[in-house]
Amino acid sequence: MAQPVIRPLAAVHLREALTAAADHQPAAALAALMHIDHDSWQAITHRLALLGTDLLDVLATTTANGGTTP
Repeated sequence: MAQPVIRPLAAVHLREALTAAADHQPAAALAALMHIDHDSWQAITHRLALLGTDLLDVLATTTANGGTTP
């Protein structure tokens, strides 16, 4: 079975969401996430699961650490 693919535009939206979260702008983070297509969502959640995490944890960590590694 083929791995799900994160489309380039979805990767941009995810990066925008993480940047907004790091800047403590939750509305902008949510707006960026809402632009991600369904197939890319599946790929993002799949890849994060392989890393042992999920999007909520990544957003929370990014927000708490301002985008830096803990």
